[in-house]
Amino acid sequence: MALTSKYLWRCLGIALLALSVTASHGQELASTPSMGWNSWNHFRDKADDATIRAIAEAMVTSGMRDAGYVYVNIDDDWEGVRDAQGNIQANAKFPDMKALADFVHSKGLKLGIYSSPGLKTCAGYEGSYGHEEQDAKTFAAWGIDYLKYDLCGMRDQMKAAGSPEAAHNMMVNAYLKMRDALQATERPIVYSLCQYGVDSVWEWGASVGGNAWRTTYDIRDNYASMVEIGFSQAGLAKFARPGHWNDPDMLEIGNGGMNLQEYRTHISLWAILAAPLLAGNDLTHMTPETVALLTNKDVIAIDQDQAGKQGDRVSAVGPMEVWLRPLADGGAAIGIFNRHPGSMKATVDLSMLGLDHASKVRDVWAGTEMTPMKGPMVFQVPGHGVVLLRVSRQDPQR
Repeated sequence: MALTSKYLWRCLGIALLALSVTASHGQELASTPSMGWNSWNHFRDKADDATIRAIAEAMVTSGMRDAGYVYVNIDDDWEGVRDAQGNIQANAKFPDMKALADFVHSKGLKLGIYSSPGLKTCAGYEGSYGHEEQDAKTFAAWGIDYLKYDLCGMRDQMKAAGSPEAAHNMMVNAYLKMRDALQATERPIVYSLCQYGVDSVWEWGASVGGNAWRTTYDIRDNYASMVEIGFSQAGLAKFARPGHWNDPDMLEIGNGGMNLQEYRTHISLWAILAAPLLAGNDLTHMTPETVALLTNKDVIAIDQDQAGKQGDRVSAVGPMEVWLRPLADGGAAIGIFNRHPGSMKATVDLSMLGLDHASKVRDVWAGTEMTPMKGPMVFQVPGHGVVLLRVSRQDPQR
């Protein structure tokens, strides 16, 4: 049964967690955006038991676990057939899912899995349609901690529904069924709706139990795809809150299709958007540059800010965009983005953004502190790059 905001205020004593999805035993889920890794972007259908174990090991040795990345998520292509009782089995690539979960848990990490509300998944494997309770019980018995539930396999059923309203109701009911099934297991399993923004999912995703919901189609490892997805999130901030997040899809950092400045734009924008940070690269073969991008403490602190307020665009002039995310300390994260391929100057007046000029300002990527001047501040922003600022309020008693 969904918990009311009144219950959460009384039992948890944390107002910012109101309306969050909780497990039936009261454990909070996704109070900040989930952080981890997903197999699809890099490995596609090649991921297997050995891959997942190697990724878990690398998440620890690279420092990513200690930086906050905890979910190791298996995407599509793990599914086998159902047994005579209708229970889903893993295919030969995953001979013992429970043993795999135990291994991942032994590393201080959590294991995620994938399914679909349709008869089949995107890749044509068994979906969960008609087996929601069985599959949820199986996932819980295996030790699964995260479910990506992909609408892809239900599209044909929705097309045959007869009307847009009937298709919408079919989709919503399917997500509700799995929500109820997951909650009935009494295991805390993050519920991620891979739903591509169909029917403005941000307006109803929380009501069907979504801890996150995809707002766009799949990201690609190139600058055009990343910025089209990232900047299209303007206006969605009001729908995000602790326990329920807009999800512009996984990170492509480290896959090689963008340069350093473009990957900085990628993770900076996702942090301002309070988006889940799910790496999609091969963690066993990372350059120091990739590790530094993914584990930057200042960027992660912005993404994981306890206030849970998603940022939004505050200005756009030509190729220059300024985005601001309010933070729990009364300050803000400011992203100054240059969508032009050449370096350009940007002028930002903190007072026009509602920020005190007595504030401290940290340039996150430069790793430097500055004392802002009265009046506009001028920044040189690299082509396809970003200047990411963390503005903190000064202690009024100092």
